[in-house]
Amino acid sequence: MTAEPLERALDHEQRLTRPTPLPEPPPPLLRPARESDLPELQRLDEEVFREVAYPAFLLRQLHDLYAGPAGHLLVLDDGDGRLRGYVLAATAAFHRDSWILGLCVAEDRRRHGLGRELMVEVLERLRRCGTERVRLTVEPANDAAILLYRSLGFRPEPPDGGMRRDYFGPGEDREVMCLVL
Repeated sequence: MTAEPLERALDHEQRLTRPTPLPEPPPPLLRPARESDLPELQRLDEEVFREVAYPAFLLRQLHDLYAGPAGHLLVLDDGDGRLRGYVLAATAAFHRDSWILGLCVAEDRRRHGLGRELMVEVLERLRRCGTERVRLTVEPANDAAILLYRSLGFRPEPPDGGMRRDYFGPGEDREVMCLVL
């Protein structure tokens, strides 16, 4: 016979001994990027994209071009000063074409629909401003991203099923995808 603490013996419904589940973090707020986000934006970009992350000076210039209340640089802010994702769309002034230059979600927040949320919002903003066609590139081995883009209506851009060898330099193949809005 083993001794059992009195609390456990009397806790028939396991209210005292059942582990308390940790609360889920609140969903991050999707909002336009601000100038004060630049250091955190760079941290996130480097964390996710490592050696192909945007340099700080380019992120600054992209922010100046595409951020703002009606802009196309959107972030996911978790409320404690850390960004969990971003999307960046660049639009040509007269051609009604846009490129998704970046979609990024922190590794610990993936598989929760945040990439989809970012894309749906930026695509809606592009529709409202009259964009007719959106293009993007994706690493051919990034099956999760390709599935997301296909589910949003993107299709490989001809020729060659969208495949572009050495698109970003030797060994940097990309699939080019397009969505007509």
